[in-house]
Amino acid sequence: MTVGLSIALIIASILMILLVLLHRAKGGGLSTLFGGGVSSSLGGSSVVEKNLDRLTVLVGAVWFVCIIGLGLLLKN
Repeated sequence: MTVGLSIALIIASILMILLVLLHRAKGGGLSTLFGGGVSSSLGGSSVVEKNLDRLTVLVGAVWFVCIIGLGLLLKN
């Protein structure tokens, strides 16, 4: 169980980093490297931003559950 949660935590951490980098920043930043120019040509693409926000929150919740689960498993 601990190995499974550790693997899920590693995957969630990598996904979380990628998703945060994909968000459109106000100052440009790294998000322009990963398609910031494409999303601006779509006319705002509010649907894409909302879906990216939802996916980021979902991966963050999975990450949080993995942290709590590992903490409880390793405590005993």
